[in-house]
Amino acid sequence: MTTLNKELNITIVGLGVIGGSFAMALHDAGYRNLYGVDIDQATLDKAKAQRLIKEGYQDGKDILPQSDLVIFSLYPRLVHDFIVTHKQYFKPGSILTDATGIKKFFIEDILSVLPDSIDFVFGHPMAGREKKGIDFASSSVYKNANYILTPLPSNKEENLAFMEALIMEMGFGRITRISADYHDEMIAFTSQLPHAIAVALVNSDVEGRETEKFTGDSYRELTRIAKINEELWSELFLENKEYLLKSIQTFEDQLYLIKAAIKNDDSVALKQLFIQSTKRREKFDR
Repeated sequence: MTTLNKELNITIVGLGVIGGSFAMALHDAGYRNLYGVDIDQATLDKAKAQRLIKEGYQDGKDILPQSDLVIFSLYPRLVHDFIVTHKQYFKPGSILTDATGIKKFFIEDILSVLPDSIDFVFGHPMAGREKKGIDFASSSVYKNANYILTPLPSNKEENLAFMEALIMEMGFGRITRISADYHDEMIAFTSQLPHAIAVALVNSDVEGRETEKFTGDSYRELTRIAKINEELWSELFLENKEYLLKSIQTFEDQLYLIKAAIKNDDSVALKQLFIQSTKRREKFDR
């Protein structure tokens, strides 16, 4: 197992709920040379007051030359924009990584502007919260969660091993290496489609009928993620539209089978659909 240097200088760009949770998880793992970059000074002040970072900056040019690892916790387009405007400041030999929910559409653009001495290891923690801001950050959200890495031919194996060791130190339970394309296909189904379903379910409600008085765990669990960051998720949906539209269509096909069975009073077909879903869900839990 890779042994990591706890004295590494680590800079987190974007100290919202995900970036703040990274800072907490790294602090819990024993890293103290943590720095933050965020356009909101109040966020930087909070992070420093909580001793999550040594220092905060509204512009990264002063800390990037000393940073061994830079973690981007920004919207996908903002990651690209930040790199374009700061490419000359990254420390030669440093590692960059991200936490964005889509990959393929912006990887080539980023690599085209990065110096050859910088290794960008693209990643995605499969954990988060519907809330926004550092006030809702927590290292516990990463405990035993899945983490995806999308290695590129240009990545150095020692840097991939470094990232995997660091990820495990932060408390994640499993790391999977896949291509950027397969990442986007799977995330369309496992993340974006559930958010689309939750939004559609809440918005299909009839206004004014006090639905909250009639809900149980099923409705609350299904709709928790309908409290959604509209700026982030509209970007994720549109930049991954090909795979998301396919996932939506497949879901609609299955919903139609249920609808048809109900319409036709076909209890046999309905029961078979329930048996199939039960077996598949039980297999998922193993």
